[in-house]
Amino acid sequence: MKTETHKITLSPKAYFSSNWLIPNQYDAILLIAPGAGKDMHSEFISHLHKGIAEKGIMTVKFNFPYLEIGRNAPNTPSILEDTWLAIIDAVIAQTGFPKEKIFLSGKSMGGRYATLLAAKMDGFAGIILYGYPLHAPGRKDKPRSEDLNSVHSPMLFFQGSRDSLCELEVFKPLVGKIQGRADLRIIEGGDHSFKMLKRLNRSDDSVLDELVNDSVKWINEHSK
Repeated sequence: MKTETHKITLSPKAYFSSNWLIPNQYDAILLIAPGAGKDMHSEFISHLHKGIAEKGIMTVKFNFPYLEIGRNAPNTPSILEDTWLAIIDAVIAQTGFPKEKIFLSGKSMGGRYATLLAAKMDGFAGIILYGYPLHAPGRKDKPRSEDLNSVHSPMLFFQGSRDSLCELEVFKPLVGKIQGRADLRIIEGGDHSFKMLKRLNRSDDSVLDELVNDSVKWINEHSK
């Protein structure tokens, strides 16, 4: 497997890094965006990146520009979306793969901007959401899900049963309305970052391995 790093410039003041794991043979590509609080080097993103690539899928993890320079506050929505567009364009240019063989994914905010983009731009192989941020903490009365109804690519959601940003009593009916395009996998006892209740005696690595294995299976089922 080959490793490449690519720095991509959006503007003189906005740039970001990406890390590519390229198996000797692969038929699908997964792009992985970080959440709002941690960059692409987090244990969560790195475990997905390496684990999925080892199973024969090219994986690309990347930062958003604000994470690249160590800022806490996210970039504007337009820059976050432009970052997604730039990494997609770079991967297509480098590999020659069409959108139909590219899967988008992300932790929390990174995944939400994947769905916002896919609601405007059709044709991706699929989207995997690791902890979709449906609403602000304690504000389940104001879900942010309008974009999901406009996404035509298949979607796979991994949600912790204790996720304070996605109350399942609100989310399950919404997923049920996305006819045939959404799968929901619930990680029992997990919070928004898939940290488990101690009494369940389950390691973080076992949860991450489950996410890797289920993601790979789903990607293979939806690869064209």
